[in-house]
Amino acid sequence: MNTRIQRRNRRLILDAALDVFSAHGFRGATLDAIARQAGLSKPNLLYYFDSKEAIHRALLDDLLETWLEPLRAIDPAGEPAAEIMAYMRHKLRMARDYPRESRLFANEILQGAPRLSDFIASELRALVEDRARLIAAWVAQGRLAPVDPMHLIFSIWALTQHYADFDAQIRLIRPQGDPMQGAEAFLTTLYNRLLAP
Repeated sequence: MNTRIQRRNRRLILDAALDVFSAHGFRGATLDAIARQAGLSKPNLLYYFDSKEAIHRALLDDLLETWLEPLRAIDPAGEPAAEIMAYMRHKLRMARDYPRESRLFANEILQGAPRLSDFIASELRALVEDRARLIAAWVAQGRLAPVDPMHLIFSIWALTQHYADFDAQIRLIRPQGDPMQGAEAFLTTLYNRLLAP
């Protein structure tokens, strides 16, 4: 059983690694940089994780459950447009609340998903296909306008995660105030118009 200090140090390392990986990607991150960010020595860091890969994998494993939960939460018994709007809003909140995690995931994908390809080709693909079948059924029932279900899901990913992954660009273009101000209202209007039967 881990002691309180061990749990604290592990959390320090993972938090520091999230900063380093989200800023520099896997290739640009080093154990030295992670240890420095965590305020620990490199040998102390290696006591908890034996490699950069092990730290990165731990971060990705933590992230994947968080990332998939909103898509899993779409309720087949719910009102279709409301379920999709709730999913979009949840993803937008995640972009606001978990920007480093979003950039960590984006960096992994931009590198060709070397550590996530099996997961994406199996579990994520199965979940997206399941939700696409649900959306297609709602379209067939006349409860949603005709849309390509997978492209609908991809567009929600793109239009919400953009606020985390391209935060620097948005802040340079809109330097005053909250860069996400008005985003939810805009996306709600956009998807309501798109999905209205």
